[in-house]
Amino acid sequence: MALNNVNILVAVTGGIAAYKCPEVIRRLTEYGASIQVVMTESAREFVKPLVFQAVSGNAVHVDLLDDQAEAGMGHIELARWADVVLIVPATANTLARMACGVADDLLSTICLATRSPVIVAPAMNSVMWEHPATQANLKTLQSRGIILLAPEAGSQACGETGIGRLMEPEKIVESLKQMACDGGQLTMKHVAQSTDSSLLKGVKVLLTAGPTREAIDPVRFISNHSSGKMGFALARAATDAGAEVTLIAGPVKLETPGGVKRIDVSSALQMHEIALSIAGECDIFISVAAVADYRVDEIKAQKIKKTGDDMTLTLIRNPDILADVASMETKPFCVGFAAETENLDAYARGKLQKKNLDMIVGNLVGVQSSGFNSDTNAVDVFWGSSGHVAYSSRSKESLATDLITLIASRYGERH
Repeated sequence: MALNNVNILVAVTGGIAAYKCPEVIRRLTEYGASIQVVMTESAREFVKPLVFQAVSGNAVHVDLLDDQAEAGMGHIELARWADVVLIVPATANTLARMACGVADDLLSTICLATRSPVIVAPAMNSVMWEHPATQANLKTLQSRGIILLAPEAGSQACGETGIGRLMEPEKIVESLKQMACDGGQLTMKHVAQSTDSSLLKGVKVLLTAGPTREAIDPVRFISNHSSGKMGFALARAATDAGAEVTLIAGPVKLETPGGVKRIDVSSALQMHEIALSIAGECDIFISVAAVADYRVDEIKAQKIKKTGDDMTLTLIRNPDILADVASMETKPFCVGFAAETENLDAYARGKLQKKNLDMIVGNLVGVQSSGFNSDTNAVDVFWGSSGHVAYSSRSKESLATDLITLIASRYGERH
């Protein structure tokens, strides 16, 4: 089993989403994990410890000073026992206390005393999640190696709608399984490396982002709805992971991420020329841009005047930037993006094989809280003959971190 003999310390904090935790524990035990449960004082107001004792098969830990523990130091025993600490749900208060290094209860002392990976699955009101203080605390925690299972978008117990819902139990478990057994090699002890700033140290990454504009005349053009947000988020995440990043950007209104070399273009032909000239010097190529498939055969030098008749444009195919890079004799590790409106799995896997890609990220556009112009996204990633992982709806910044971690893992296996 994927989690066989992995010791998982599940820490439950005081949020309404605590009622989902017994299901998380039940699923973890089904995959062979050994579970110990820690509850904060406020968590016991939502779910009784007896419930967790029943699903885990072990007594629940609630007190910092435990008479039953060796020398009364239960937090040290638990910190040493755990292969991984999973905090679910992680409230805004818990994240803030962890960021400040507070150690005045059982959970907070375990977090400071453990050498094992710590994973947080936050759940809170959407306004609290978006608050700069919460985001700053998350950034601090991630810089220390804390692993984030980002909350999902949807309706909340408070009646509001937005990002803040706890990731569904089956997805939490699938995330741990992916970490524990990616390709049959990765173990829980390796998870902490995934947020290290040296993850892509010395690696040259080339990205494309945003739309292209295909001129018809001096005032008109053909384009699409791409905002460039996903590509810019990936550029930022790759830089944070230590990569040397070059970003070829179509016409977007976004600030350049710190440390990123940006090259602005307008048309598909311009993007193609620059990408092909740089790609041979790069280790990883991530094609996020929504490049126009067609351009007009002749750009008019003057504005086309309106007449009473219909106007006919003749369109010709643009070169396929990703396919051309992937066909290079010494090609970089190639990651494509497939924006689809239906049959995502089939179309994405088809492009993966046809274009000789190492990995492809597929997402459905035209759906709520996903795709073009949205601040959130949900994607499915495919590689090889059967490799697949799904990332539920979350902020594009959070998703970018997850994707860069996965890309780095697959790239590392190749090299």
